[in-house]
Amino acid sequence: MDTTSRTKTILCYGDSNTWGFNPYDIQNRYQYEQRWTSILAKGLGPGYQVIPEGLNGRTTVFDDPTVPGRNGAQYLYPCLQSHKPLDLVLVMLGTNDSSYRYGVLAPVIALGMKRLVKIILHSEAGVNNTSPMVGIIAPVPVNSDFDEAMVNRSRHLISKELSVTYKAIAEELQVQFFDSSAYISECKMPDGIHLHPDDHKILGEQLTVWVTSMFSSPKR
Repeated sequence: MDTTSRTKTILCYGDSNTWGFNPYDIQNRYQYEQRWTSILAKGLGPGYQVIPEGLNGRTTVFDDPTVPGRNGAQYLYPCLQSHKPLDLVLVMLGTNDSSYRYGVLAPVIALGMKRLVKIILHSEAGVNNTSPMVGIIAPVPVNSDFDEAMVNRSRHLISKELSVTYKAIAEELQVQFFDSSAYISECKMPDGIHLHPDDHKILGEQLTVWVTSMFSSPKR
């Protein structure tokens, strides 16, 4: 089977910043065209299909004590099987893990990410039951100036350190890595944890460049 000209399918597995959460209108998302996943799809063009799989509150591997279904490891495998065959899976999680309710530091969150990547690599959810390529995205750090209990200085430092711990995991497992903080220093919305529409645009455009290069010279 010739797969050189087939449409490439990309799954974006993330939390509320992948879903498109709007802090000013919490019952609704940002408009479709404002979300980074949509900007990525537009930038890549007709040869690609981008599937957004964002969920508010999703973590890497931790159970939310108040809301069910937020453990990213539990849903990942069936999600992969639902959308297969996949050429690439992008994972952007960790912001919620840095919350005080979980009480973990960046190295532990990175172990959660490592578990997710291993699930993908052993899923046989790629073309012809191979493994899809994987891209770890270190999320934009939470706002350092927001002073309430949910988002504080400690959480900012934890989320900022994910760029280092995630890069180490990517190198260990030989998958791709993208550091959002290289382009966006921290979340600018008043709640301290969500992306401004302008930052969705920046993220989507930079990911377009990254993903394009990934398919130009594929690496697992």
